[in-house]
Amino acid sequence: MLSIVIPIHNEEPAILPLYDRLTVVLEKLNRSYEILFVDDASTDRSFDLLANLAETDCHLKVIRLRRNFGQTAALAAGFDEAQGEVIVSLDGDLQHDPEDIPLLLEKIEQGYDIASGWRKNRVDNTITRKLPSRVANWMMKRSSGVDLHDFGTTFKAYRSEILKDINLYGELHRFIPALATFYGARIAEVPIKSTHRPNGSSHYGLSRTFRVFFDILTIQFLLRYLTRPMHFFGKFGLTGIVFGTLVLAYILVDKLAGKNIIVEHGPLLVAGAMLWFAGLMLFSTGLIGEVLMRTYFESQGRRIYAIREVRCRREQVPDGAR
Repeated sequence: MLSIVIPIHNEEPAILPLYDRLTVVLEKLNRSYEILFVDDASTDRSFDLLANLAETDCHLKVIRLRRNFGQTAALAAGFDEAQGEVIVSLDGDLQHDPEDIPLLLEKIEQGYDIASGWRKNRVDNTITRKLPSRVANWMMKRSSGVDLHDFGTTFKAYRSEILKDINLYGELHRFIPALATFYGARIAEVPIKSTHRPNGSSHYGLSRTFRVFFDILTIQFLLRYLTRPMHFFGKFGLTGIVFGTLVLAYILVDKLAGKNIIVEHGPLLVAGAMLWFAGLMLFSTGLIGEVLMRTYFESQGRRIYAIREVRCRREQVPDGAR
């Protein structure tokens, strides 16, 4: 079964054209499907239109959130409700071409776990959208080790078992491929068409660049140190303790030699003490992180690994033992 998840927020003009085009594409696939629209507390008639469509189409399900939680939360709600073995997500503003869905599914059928859209010839404004996006994509590629040109697009296809291992918070939906690499997901990139938004205006602007930068730092930490936080905090903590101890030892030698350390080494004494205590705090943070990590995995029954398949040789049973 195929599930299509579409988060929307005030997309009234695009809903009917998108629904019509989606239906045509999905009917041609000759496979069972469902369409899940997630209304992120729209203030226009988006939900009313979708509710009317749901009365006439058994393939359509409409999820309405209590308030505007954001695109990541809307996608997470759709993923939780989806019943398909393959889940495709796309925006509801017609900037993604539904006719490209078969291209993504083709990669999934070839054995990939994620097929990620690539807006190769992007039509957005160069200064406010394309340039910041290229910088962010380059940083994400370097920090995560995932060779993708376009992390930001919502237009992706996933095997449902991959999404079960990923919890989404904040605005991390654009980094699902990077998070999925923690569990060994195989990822392919598919060039897709990029079209101008026919109605309304984008909900994202240049100010999003700073939030993306913070998300990149978060992803880098999660990928490298989620199961071993002491390796991150411990090295800085140990460095602070060592240098702080050396500074304080030097001052102690001068003190034993009869010098007035307050007059001669006042600032250095403060710096050494701050280094030592900062190092101790970071080292303690690493220990607390180790405890929290174990609580996170053990309390939820989560695993630090993911099994793709298990094979074994079946022994033949003698005829007399049957």
